[in-house]
Amino acid sequence: MPTLLGAQRSLVAPALVRRWIVRIGPALGLIAIILVFSLLTHEPGRYLSAFNLRIVLSQTVITAIGAIGMTMIIVSGGIDLSVGATIALTGVITALGIGAGWPPSLALLAAVATGGVIGFFNGAMITTLRVVPFIVTLGMLGIARGVAKWLAHEQTVNVPATWLNNLLVTFPKPSWIVLPIGVWATLALAGLAALVLGRTVFGRRVFALGSNEAAARACGVDTGRLRIAIYSIAGCLFGLTGVMQMSRLRQGDPTVANGAELDIIAAVVIGGGSLNGGEGSIAGSIIGALIMAFLRNGCQQMGWPNYIQEIIIGVIIVLAVALDRLRATWAERSAAAALAAGV
Repeated sequence: MPTLLGAQRSLVAPALVRRWIVRIGPALGLIAIILVFSLLTHEPGRYLSAFNLRIVLSQTVITAIGAIGMTMIIVSGGIDLSVGATIALTGVITALGIGAGWPPSLALLAAVATGGVIGFFNGAMITTLRVVPFIVTLGMLGIARGVAKWLAHEQTVNVPATWLNNLLVTFPKPSWIVLPIGVWATLALAGLAALVLGRTVFGRRVFALGSNEAAARACGVDTGRLRIAIYSIAGCLFGLTGVMQMSRLRQGDPTVANGAELDIIAAVVIGGGSLNGGEGSIAGSIIGALIMAFLRNGCQQMGWPNYIQEIIIGVIIVLAVALDRLRATWAERSAAAALAAGV
């Protein structure tokens, strides 16, 4: 018995340490990036000023909302490469709707619904044809981007001034709001999504689907419908991201958000999400989105050319995937050690 207890303790202690590293790692990474660029710019007061923080938070919104939807998909064991094209298409639809005289709220709903339809189609194709998500969403990337260019006649779509144009303004009105409306909306969505994933049956089923689909199906979960629901909900969030993108640019651009899916996926993985499924958190993904935003903002403050930013982002994506693989290796070793010790 003492030997068994000792084995249990020797296994539990390292597991707890690794779990805490995974949990606080993204936050430590965010702090490190802020400190590094504060020193590199030689003007910490400027980099950490209220004005610059507002700019960074506004820039985070697009990646953060996309990351909320992508977290659900990645936790369920899937992937979606069509995010950038969906953002472009829904941004164009919003701009066209407003230009046609629609009420701004109706244009917003049309964009969100379009994103939901794209997500439903992705989920249905993955489920019914049993095609890997990578292939289906890669195909949808081309379809959505092409439709966006067709609807916009391969040019930007200007929109008249409405309240949708002011979702990401640095200094919102009234001034007591302090932060842009888009930032508050993102925080509200993040809180709701975290509650759903962590406290509801739906959330537990999402994690179960990503951890072991066969086991989830054996427990009575309709994995097909669940996957379609996940992609549809995420698609609605991607549609809302398109509205935010349109608000930021104040026009619909069919060529915008090219490669945005990489930033969004990276934000989720940096935040602790696993590309193998079954792991991830909304809070971690939001921190990951903040890391990407502070990184880009710091590069801009330094005056570094765009290709330097792209190289750094690429390195971070590779490191994030390597960290994801390292976490998986830790889990496999812990399971093997527990089995060998008879725990």
